[in-house]
Amino acid sequence: MNVMTLCLVAAGGALGSVARLLMSWALPAGRLPWATIITNILGSLLIGWLLSRLGPLTGENWRAHGFWVVGLCGGFTTFSAFSLQTFEQIQRGDWPAAAANVLLSVGLCLLATWAGWRIGK
Repeated sequence: MNVMTLCLVAAGGALGSVARLLMSWALPAGRLPWATIITNILGSLLIGWLLSRLGPLTGENWRAHGFWVVGLCGGFTTFSAFSLQTFEQIQRGDWPAAAANVLLSVGLCLLATWAGWRIGK
C-alpha cells in the first residue's frame, strides 16, 4: 500500500460520506430508518456493478478499486448506522420494526448486489 492508494480511498470515502448525509436529509425518518435502508440498497447495487466492471483486484485496477469500491461505497453505505438503529429499536422493545429493518436491509441489499452484478455483465 502506498500514499496514492490511501489518498484515493480517502477521497472516495469523503464523497461517499457526503452522499450518505444528503440521503439522510432527503429521506425522512419514520418507524423504519428509510434513508439507511435505501442507502444500503443503492450502495449494494453500485458495489455489485463496480465489481462486475472492474473485475478482481489486480495491479492494473487497484486505483479504481480503492477509490470506487473501498472509498466511495465504503463511505456511502451505512452498515454501522444500520446496526445502531436496529439495536435502538430492540432497546425500545420494538422487535417487529427491528426484524423488518434486518430483513429489508439484508435481503434487499443482497438482491441489489446481485442485480448490480447482472447489470454490469
